[in-house]
Amino acid sequence: MRRRWMRLGVRLAAAGLLAGLVAVGGSRAWIETAASGHEYDVAGAPAADVVLVLGTEVVGGRPSDRLAGRLDTAADLVRQGRARAVLVSGDGHGDSGDEPAAMTGYLTGRGVDARRVVSDPYGLDTYDSCVRARDVYGVHRVLVVTQAYHLSRAVALCRHAGLLADGVRAGCPGCPASLLRNKAVRDVAASGKAAWDAVSGRQPAVESPADPAVRAALALP
Repeated sequence: MRRRWMRLGVRLAAAGLLAGLVAVGGSRAWIETAASGHEYDVAGAPAADVVLVLGTEVVGGRPSDRLAGRLDTAADLVRQGRARAVLVSGDGHGDSGDEPAAMTGYLTGRGVDARRVVSDPYGLDTYDSCVRARDVYGVHRVLVVTQAYHLSRAVALCRHAGLLADGVRAGCPGCPASLLRNKAVRDVAASGKAAWDAVSGRQPAVESPADPAVRAALALP
């Protein structure tokens, strides 16, 4: 009897694992299809009014190597005239610190006009950043900036939210290859949550009234 229950447990575990793999595979296929044709390097990126920079951890109040790579890419896009405003979206109360504040300081230190940088402290994940860009800041056409391992998921979620979104790959100087491999694996695992967020149409964790800051930045001469 004990062996029978053990065999049943193994079979159920195997079935659960298979179902999980199928769900992740299907979710990943949706992401890759939705993002297809909408991912660029800086040199080939189309023009858009706004760059959306997705946050990640800060270290000692300064952007980590990954976040600095995203911000350098955004600054390049502004300098090249491919965008006129930057929306930095991250966790303003995260465990590692205030991501949008660190992002804003880094961009202004790279010569981006502070009046053209808008901070969203409640972009708690990729889905929330996309939906809040649309609903709170009135963004319609956007270039989403993040590393290559994250870019397809970000573009797919923003486009599902109704944004005319293209993705721009950010570099990651100083990032060990092992870190990027681990992040790529994590991103595949996050595909299921991304698909569920898109299908469920959930509200962001924090809802805010409309903010005219992006519109004001775009109105600058």
